[in-house]
Amino acid sequence: MPAYLDHASTAVLHPAAREALLAALDDGWADPARLYRDGRRARMLLDASRETVAAVLGARPDEVSFTSSGTQAAQLAILGAAGARRRSGTRLLISAVEHSCVLHAAQWHENAGGTVDTVGVDRFGRVDPAGFTPPPGTALASLQHANHEVATIQPVAAVADVLHTAGVPLHVDAAMSAGRIPVDVAALGADLLSASAHKFGGPAGVGILVVRTGRRWRNPLPTDEREGGRVGGFPNVAAIVATAAALHARTIEIADETPRLAGYVERLRTRLPHLVADLELLGDPDPAARLPHLLAFSCLYVDGEALLGELDRAGIAVSSGSSCTSDTLTPSHVLAAMGVLTQGNIRVSFGRESDSADVDALLAVLPEAVARVRERAGAVGL
Repeated sequence: MPAYLDHASTAVLHPAAREALLAALDDGWADPARLYRDGRRARMLLDASRETVAAVLGARPDEVSFTSSGTQAAQLAILGAAGARRRSGTRLLISAVEHSCVLHAAQWHENAGGTVDTVGVDRFGRVDPAGFTPPPGTALASLQHANHEVATIQPVAAVADVLHTAGVPLHVDAAMSAGRIPVDVAALGADLLSASAHKFGGPAGVGILVVRTGRRWRNPLPTDEREGGRVGGFPNVAAIVATAAALHARTIEIADETPRLAGYVERLRTRLPHLVADLELLGDPDPAARLPHLLAFSCLYVDGEALLGELDRAGIAVSSGSSCTSDTLTPSHVLAAMGVLTQGNIRVSFGRESDSADVDALLAVLPEAVARVRERAGAVGL
């Protein structure tokens, strides 16, 4: 792709991760649970990776487990904590703009006899911490650190304060923020946290689950001896090593990279409304209140799938529809909850490989692409 602008879906494998992955394929192939030399070497690599990830996230190594995906990490966190606290209640609090993996876990919890309360958001997609005041019988709350579609950063620490006053733990979905902005479990007030390796330049197929010491959690699946009893199955040591390398490298890069990517986003936010009529910018206009690398907008009288096709033919890769369920390109539940335009929505997200030429390409192509889609729909002149 001449312009890959979908880094929020999956980031390009980080060079540090690639190097670590190739080395670990040779050195970490054995079973880390075995006591012979090759097994011990694999265990050393696994333990070192756990220590690296824990240090970045402000956790203890024994609080960190590796899963098969960010989705699995989030769902294990939610279902495990809710199940362990059933004596405290069966109510689960979530925001209306959570990722689909959290919504699916909530549905599973509800189907098992639990109750789910949904907290609404404002026009920027942000919750009011007071909305997370837990009713009696609340076992757990789950809130994303930053939104995956409109980049809005949630007031997680303030929400945690409200919940902890009532003795209710909080799961934080950091899939979109880890490796993009600083993430610290203590500063956030997170009792449980989940993240996804491929979002920050690690390999696909690795998730991160943090369960803080002293928090009640019970595996909702048959217990395995691996990963402290939290995750079953043989660990992909090489991919985990690459995950740790990517997260460590990204943490070092954030300070220098953020102003550059935020500049690309600000340029688009400034130019797009002048280039395309009836275009609505989404998310918080304050750069400090949103992720630096992501921009979403909607175009009136435009079908998102059709616009995606036009941009794809021009060599520009972006997301459209609900970004977490784009196989069906259904209207975004996030945008619907915000009360904003859901037609013709596009998500643009930059990464470490992005440059100003990518911005130029989108600005050059988008106006004519929108015009063609509107013309085919008979919306010209409306």
